[in-house]
Amino acid sequence: MQLMSDETRDFLFTSLEVTAAAFIFIVGSLCLWAAVAFIVDISQTKQAIRRNYPVIGRFRYMFEKLGEFFRQYFFAMDREELPFNRAQRSWVYRAAKNIDNTVAFGSTRNIATVGQVMFVNCPFPTLGEDAVPARPLTIGPDAKQPFTTASLFNISGMSYGAISKPAVRALGAGAARAGCWMNTGEGGLSRYHLESGADIVFQIGTAKNGVRDLDGNLNDDKLREVAAHPQVRMFELKLSQGAKPGKGGILPGAKVTAEIAAVRGIRQGEDAISPNRHRDIGNNTDLLNVINRIRDVSGKPVGFKIVIGAYGWLDDLFSEIQRRGIEHAPDFITVDSADGGTGAAPMPLIDDMGLPLRESLPLLIDKLEQYALRERVKVIASGKLITPADVAWAMCMGADFVCSARGFMFALGCIQALQCNRNTCPTGITTHDPKLQKGLHPPTKAQRVADYVKNMNYEVGVIAHACGVRHPGELRRFHARVVQMNGMTRSLDELFPAYQQANSGSGGGTSDV
Repeated sequence: MQLMSDETRDFLFTSLEVTAAAFIFIVGSLCLWAAVAFIVDISQTKQAIRRNYPVIGRFRYMFEKLGEFFRQYFFAMDREELPFNRAQRSWVYRAAKNIDNTVAFGSTRNIATVGQVMFVNCPFPTLGEDAVPARPLTIGPDAKQPFTTASLFNISGMSYGAISKPAVRALGAGAARAGCWMNTGEGGLSRYHLESGADIVFQIGTAKNGVRDLDGNLNDDKLREVAAHPQVRMFELKLSQGAKPGKGGILPGAKVTAEIAAVRGIRQGEDAISPNRHRDIGNNTDLLNVINRIRDVSGKPVGFKIVIGAYGWLDDLFSEIQRRGIEHAPDFITVDSADGGTGAAPMPLIDDMGLPLRESLPLLIDKLEQYALRERVKVIASGKLITPADVAWAMCMGADFVCSARGFMFALGCIQALQCNRNTCPTGITTHDPKLQKGLHPPTKAQRVADYVKNMNYEVGVIAHACGVRHPGELRRFHARVVQMNGMTRSLDELFPAYQQANSGSGGGTSDV
């Protein structure tokens, strides 16, 4: 009995021949590549590993590159990775997806770690029916068009250019749904910011993108044009930002498309390197003059963003304000810190420059109190505040509002691939490659942005109610303690006693401020 037909036998033999030929081709190609790589490696003089170990030495660089991606999935523990660990990212992801964010069997956090913040619960926490919404605050009471908002958690500065068009659209639509504001970053105001209807804070960086003349100087007509949009609520003059104080914005030429160049008023395809400070602001007098000029021209509240470093500078600035009159004070100060992030900066600035927020925020609050400016000048905290505990800590310290950039990047789907300074972001957030941008669907991500804000506000409220107050704005320094070297904790109001808070009372009670 014949087991297979002649046609079947011929087909099998042909398949085997093709497979063998393909195998020989692949092996031959690999051998050819290895031979060429061997000659190249022993001939080059730039890399000692490749010269001493040709071909094999190349795997060292490949594994080093792959380690950036695999470390967070296979090797790093939940709470040890930087800049943000898996536990932090997981909370944001789940909050943005509006799914259950409870955990079981106890915390994986080591509560004995020096510097950890522990909130002080009240024996009689606030009942749900006794809780009240966050109180509205007015920024810029002396401006022609003050801005009143109760939005606790807001979107920090991310420029169109540093982030993609779909990212801007998703953030704007999400901010509108959540009722929070969105900061433009120093890249200017685009139509994608405006289409959402969200409240907008227009940031003026050292290059003055969007409000500059052809020579890079501040232009009053451009200011009026931007201020004419009712969505633009405030102007923020950026003196410096976290991760690169003393360094201007850096936008690689690969990201400077024709549209971005038009929005910013720069040349397409060229690196956009902002000056390391405003050329027209060289001292406190200049700073107050420019703030008042922008406020007079725009009619909107004006403040500035700063990474605090030199202690004595605040005394000099606030003394100058007292001399000139409180009406010359900035309407708000955004305090960034060494904790802050950026898409591109030299490592010495990222790692080693500026004060951390845990030191600079109470310093700023206390100095404002000392110079009787606290009621006039609102404080916005920024710098690695992406979880409810982070935000609640900032409120305990005295911040009026909190802003985050990287938290909202996680809400958009950021996987911390550390590709922000290139045009290769795999999630489409910080790239202008259309193929990569396709993965970011603005309507879907907008809802995640809104849910992130909603769940943040809710869980900060949970902390506040457990501390015995009715809303997060009533949190005070005595509501939190910090773990010390001996494993014991000390209250924030012991560590930072200069700030005399209204109705401070005793820990754990209710307050009505």
